Amino acid sequence: MLYFDTSALLPYYRQEAASDRVQTLLSAQTQPVLISHLTEVEVASALARWVRMGELTEAQANRIDNAFQQDIHQGRYIRCPIQLACFQRASHWIGMRRTSLRTLDALHLACAEVHQACLVSEDDALINAAVFFGLAARRV
Repeated sequence: MLYFDTSALLPYYRQEAASDRVQTLLSAQTQPVLISHLTEVEVASALARWVRMGELTEAQANRIDNAFQQDIHQGRYIRCPIQLACFQRASHWIGMRRTSLRTLDALHLACAEVHQACLVSEDDALINAAVFFGLAARRV
């Protein structure tokens, strides 16, 4: 099973360098992809930032948000809860001070670990941390 962090998911909805690779990977899946509730918050944050910076219009942001919500409701994604164990694991990894993991990335990584999924990301620092901790991870 795959766990997509937000950096891997957004190119599916907005044209970016990784968009073709993300489309190919998502189309090849025979089962839903895991995301967390954190992903939904980060998608909302990215859309708001892009509107504020003039990269998207309000209408474009609404279309992306609607498509994302529709994909959740249609079962393309399964939302996994961020359990207490995820917070504890993320805190442990950050506290080791051996990687450049930041709070939200550590939570994404912990969700992937708890659900025994391969983390898919466009964030090299996150992928490097996953590899450092011996977890399955790949770039889109």
